Amino acid sequence: MKSYPLVSIIITTKNEEKQIGRCLESLKKQNYPKEKIEIIVVDNFSCDKTKIIAKNYTSKVYTKGGERSVQRNFGIKKAKGKYIFYLDADMSLATQLIKQAVLKLENSNLAALYIPEIIIGNSYWARVRNFERSFYTGTVIDAVRFIKKPIFIKAGGFDESLTGPEDWDLDKRIRKIGQTAILNKPNSVIYHHQENLSLISYLKKKNYYAKSFRKYIKKWGKNDGDIKKQFGFKYRYFEVFWKKNKWKKLCKQPLLTLGMYFLKLLIGFQFLKALNNHE
Repeated sequence: MKSYPLVSIIITTKNEEKQIGRCLESLKKQNYPKEKIEIIVVDNFSCDKTKIIAKNYTSKVYTKGGERSVQRNFGIKKAKGKYIFYLDADMSLATQLIKQAVLKLENSNLAALYIPEIIIGNSYWARVRNFERSFYTGTVIDAVRFIKKPIFIKAGGFDESLTGPEDWDLDKRIRKIGQTAILNKPNSVIYHHQENLSLISYLKKKNYYAKSFRKYIKKWGKNDGDIKKQFGFKYRYFEVFWKKNKWKKLCKQPLLTLGMYFLKLLIGFQFLKALNNHE
């Protein structure tokens, strides 16, 4: 590249003192000019040292209440970059990610990118989640994260009434505007740190997100093609795992496969319960 465009990183936080330092340190180690990375942290009134740690890396630390959709929209309004990249505090980046994402978008007509994600954790359920997540990259169960800012603005930003499916909702609107692709380059992944992931904590989080599912489905209609896949038994339990010879991965990891399907059945029951509670 003759010149490096500014990339704005939006990180939402709430009591993340154990996670935020690692996330910000990974931005510092990127193989991309440091002055061309704008770090914006939007904190939801943390009562720990999250903001103190963040201020060691960036002066752009803001306080904003509301759910993460509100925080992200707020941060992106402050952003000056040509590209925006939204992250959670428990994520870190491989060193080539930002450079490779910019190169791909600068040399194409793409609007946004899906970034492969690796879930890091020592527990069995963390390994199950990482195995499951490996099937989703670039599908309707995934969502773009690295986006041209004008495209984000044209799409209308995050729907602040949604918490959980707000990234799917944005992804749908971006795909109506322009083309998307997967960033498929070495050393260009997101590491999602879930070292303490347990079955109970994961189910609690999914139960909270499920409260917005009914609103999301109503917004797009139950006959929408993406909705049918995102919530349909056939796609979520079979097609996404079996297409394009993916079934071979299932056969090679029987213990992870069993755990994955057990987890998905529990999530499915939670989803049905959430829908019934909001009838």
